[in-house]
Amino acid sequence: MKKRFAESELIINADGSIFHLHIKPENLADKVILVGDPGRVPMVASHFDTQECDISSREFRTITGTYKGKRITVISTGIGCDNIDIVMNEIDALANIDFTTRTEKDELRSLEILRIGTCGGLQPYTPVGTFICSVKSVGFDGLLNFYQGRNEVCDIPMEQALLKHLGWSGNMCAPAPYVIDADAELIERIAANDMVRGVTIACGGFYGPQGRQLRIPLTDPTQNEKVVTFNFNGYQITNFEMESSALAGLARLMGHKATTCCMVIANRVAGEANTGYKNQIDNLIKLALDRI
Repeated sequence: MKKRFAESELIINADGSIFHLHIKPENLADKVILVGDPGRVPMVASHFDTQECDISSREFRTITGTYKGKRITVISTGIGCDNIDIVMNEIDALANIDFTTRTEKDELRSLEILRIGTCGGLQPYTPVGTFICSVKSVGFDGLLNFYQGRNEVCDIPMEQALLKHLGWSGNMCAPAPYVIDADAELIERIAANDMVRGVTIACGGFYGPQGRQLRIPLTDPTQNEKVVTFNFNGYQITNFEMESSALAGLARLMGHKATTCCMVIANRVAGEANTGYKNQIDNLIKLALDRI
């Protein structure tokens, strides 16, 4: 007998839309682009040839349309892995749960999901303006630790090496990071030969978790130095952002294909930043639309 998802677990609005996103199953394409900023949704959709819907709810804005014959949905997630948890669970429900019977569909639908964002570069070869495609993501957020199957999809040896390098082993107050691979085929298609294929740390905040100190002192002021010098079987950590780990991890557990590509708008090693990046990110958007 199929499991029925209770009203308290799968919340469906009176109009038949999913709780937070407010979109209906028919609004979701098989190809999905995620962006953090709701204002970036119309920027992506401005390249569409046609548009079917434009739906806003809180920080979540969704436009579905077509680009060169491909049906694509672009959704804003807001900032952070907690919002990725909402978006990923809700688009998976839209794809794979029958909203009438509240049961899983017999034939599961796999989505292609690409996050387009901004990040901070951590290596000399990731200066401002670099496009980085996340081959591996390191979750400082802890989100995937709440889901069964976490160990089966994560790179445990790399996790252990990173814990030791950071000096977090046995420290109950430290995060429990996880390391997850993005989808290999999607990386090949999106990164092609003109993006850095990197290892991305997704942090649970913009300031302290990324080693920024304003008025509150940091627990470990040398954290970023340790992050920059970490090397595991040739993998170096290339950038900080705040969503890639939850996206890659939940996609693996749900059976979807996902990766993240970001433009570097600050290099933490060089101490440089570009606050006028919004015009340049349109170049990354156009590459992503052509390759997804």
